[in-house]
Amino acid sequence: MEYDVIVVGGGPAGLAFARSLAGSGLRLAVVERQPLDALADPAPDGREIALTHRSVDTLDALGAWAHLEPADVAPLRAARVLNGSSRFALTFGAAGTGEDRLGQLVSNHRIRRALFRTLEGQDGLTLLAGATVTEVHTDRQRATVGLSDGRSLTARLLVAADSRLSDVRDRLGIGAEINRLRQSMMVCRVAHEGDHGGVATEWFEYGHTMAMLPLNGRESSAVLTLPSAVLGEIARLDPAALGAELTRRYRGRLGEMRPVEEPHVYPLVMTYAHHFAATRAALIGDTAVGMHPVTAHGFNLGLQSQGTLARLVRAAAARGGDIAAPLLLRRYEMAHRLASRPLYTATKLLVSLYTDERPPVSIVRHAALRAAAHLPLVRSTVTRMLMQR
Repeated sequence: MEYDVIVVGGGPAGLAFARSLAGSGLRLAVVERQPLDALADPAPDGREIALTHRSVDTLDALGAWAHLEPADVAPLRAARVLNGSSRFALTFGAAGTGEDRLGQLVSNHRIRRALFRTLEGQDGLTLLAGATVTEVHTDRQRATVGLSDGRSLTARLLVAADSRLSDVRDRLGIGAEINRLRQSMMVCRVAHEGDHGGVATEWFEYGHTMAMLPLNGRESSAVLTLPSAVLGEIARLDPAALGAELTRRYRGRLGEMRPVEEPHVYPLVMTYAHHFAATRAALIGDTAVGMHPVTAHGFNLGLQSQGTLARLVRAAAARGGDIAAPLLLRRYEMAHRLASRPLYTATKLLVSLYTDERPPVSIVRHAALRAAAHLPLVRSTVTRMLMQR
């Protein structure tokens, strides 16, 4: 089974990359361990994605945005940061940018479903669902992938997009910086009495971190971060008790909360691959960089990585060149490292600063928020980062 490109991983980055190569004349195989029906109609997973303007444009260009209903998209008009019991809030808005919002909020499973629909009938694409990779080998001529059912695939380029704890990355011999934070994140869609005004809130309280992401109507996605054992107990509460617990932890800012979907819990792990490319292979999405959700840029970086690689591959294919030439892969790695490393490092420092419960650190972070409020350049820089116009 010979192809030009094998993509391992049918998540958003892998699907977007396959769609980005539509019309290139390349033969593609997408390998995904989940069954076909789970790819075609993913179940809700609780995650709400804050899309930047650049990401919306990318999804629109791929044809995925047209598969989203207006009710699936919620405007993110502003973001604010709170610290401890202080009433002071550092707010970032779109004023002066020519836009009426920082970005858009869309459920992860709806984005995945929309991307899958763009692939229907794509020429040169083979989707191998329900298949597990058991072997990976690359040399100067080709990449070879063995599957659990005994099939063997070969291609000129192998693209790994199979999660931040990637098995394919390990099989390629690429190490990664892996930070297991000993905490988990619970996400739960809730209805509430108050009006959020389209404002997302990140509150670094003593003992927990809580974010509220504004959805349409009087609903939000509550995101609670705590040590894994404690969070597991909270997630097992019955709906009424869970709503009361979230209301208490958010100090009733939006009135009484009521869960409208089941909560989902995810362990928090940050990863950064030592390399984004190897012989005849490249890493995209979370396989390259797995971000902490506090800056809401993991998905956007993943979408950016596939776009960078796809442009280089398409250009090489158009001129009849090698789509996995060492220089091409080095160019991809350099571009994505420049795009991701500063944000990853800043996020890592932010997580360290705002999860340290020692009193001196709490004073420092409060002072940092106050200082940022009086530095227009800092606020405008953060706003540009959040929007990515």
